[in-house]
Amino acid sequence: MVPEVVLLPKGPVRDHAVLVEDGRFHTVGPARQLTRAHPGLHPVRLERHLLMPGFVDAHTHLVQSFGKARTFGQPSEIFKTIWEPLEHALDEESAYLSAKLTALQALRGGFTTLADAGSRAPVDSSVLARATEEAGIRCVLSRVVSDGKGGPEHLHRWDGHRLVHPSLAVPVPEDATDRVLKRTADLCAEAKAPFQIHLNEHLASVERSLKSVDRRPLAHLHHVGALGPHTLAAHATLLTPDEMRMLADTGAAVSYNPVASAWKGNAVAQATTMAAWRIRFGLGTDSTRGDGFRLLDAAESAQRLTSGLATGDSSCGTGRLWVSAATAGGADAVGLGARTGEIAEGKAADYLLVDLDVPELTPTFDLDWELVRLAGKDQLTAVVVDGRLRLWKGRPAGWDADALVRRVTEVAPEVFRRAGIDRVTPRGL
Repeated sequence: MVPEVVLLPKGPVRDHAVLVEDGRFHTVGPARQLTRAHPGLHPVRLERHLLMPGFVDAHTHLVQSFGKARTFGQPSEIFKTIWEPLEHALDEESAYLSAKLTALQALRGGFTTLADAGSRAPVDSSVLARATEEAGIRCVLSRVVSDGKGGPEHLHRWDGHRLVHPSLAVPVPEDATDRVLKRTADLCAEAKAPFQIHLNEHLASVERSLKSVDRRPLAHLHHVGALGPHTLAAHATLLTPDEMRMLADTGAAVSYNPVASAWKGNAVAQATTMAAWRIRFGLGTDSTRGDGFRLLDAAESAQRLTSGLATGDSSCGTGRLWVSAATAGGADAVGLGARTGEIAEGKAADYLLVDLDVPELTPTFDLDWELVRLAGKDQLTAVVVDGRLRLWKGRPAGWDADALVRRVTEVAPEVFRRAGIDRVTPRGL
């Protein structure tokens, strides 16, 4: 392929081409050099198109797609009032439908990889794996092991799978004993898989931890020896300077989830400070909305509103910082940095073709910043995962999205009836 622009790790370049073989980028380099080296191949020229890495969602919940619109206006700790009842009410079909709907929304938003943070649904993880595999998206699939059971089996269940990558999760530190937290972290370190856990997400969770163990959640995880390069801390919005140092010293990664902060949080993660401290971080949706371009915009905007305006920081990083966090940074955070996240030789061919021939990007001067602030998912011509076309102009390749949506419409009301969710409605509204 010879697109007009290729987004490489160093930034956007022109007059470059890529050769894809067996689901990977075989060669990436100057177009003239590649066409001379492969005279038997007919170059596919993609005028006015950008070839860029697919977005990586560093934190989502596959089985929460039915309920996201029920969280609006609710108090912050909705996992107790909405998510736990909803997930417990799922059966095999509804869990499968929810996961596949999440995958479809993600593909339509330019994501090629999802990191699922684990589920309380009473179904086998193979149900969720089947849904994401059929949709054609790469998935870091977690199993919740708060009871200390099933970790080794899950970590080896997907050996050699092209799209499903195992992970273990404990939703919050208080869900497990110190021994289970340490054992789970050690298992993930040994398997080179991420250990996913929600840390310092809400003020209530921080105070609950202080009352129960005399330590804040992140500090407690560090105390028991479960904070390390294998750890993926979701949210991390309320960090003391000491906790920031713990992340930097241990090499732990963070999923910065700006839309979740806006919709249901107490605070915004200090992402620009993390960047300055060289703390690894990616961007996550927390199952709010599957739109990679809006996530980029939210990530930068949240930093502007919470720190940039007060300090006169007019850039809050750079366009490259946010694009990298949404692609290579996210891949690194979820344990797939060696496999995806970049247009680079040997990496998986997980990429987007973005139409540049639109008024919003005319004229174009700084494509990194323009992707953050001006681009939209309506510009996605194609989404490719593992070298295979998965989405063409908003429609999935090889399966019926309309049938999925119709079935979800039929099934979701019954799931909510079983869940018995009691939403808060403030008086006077």
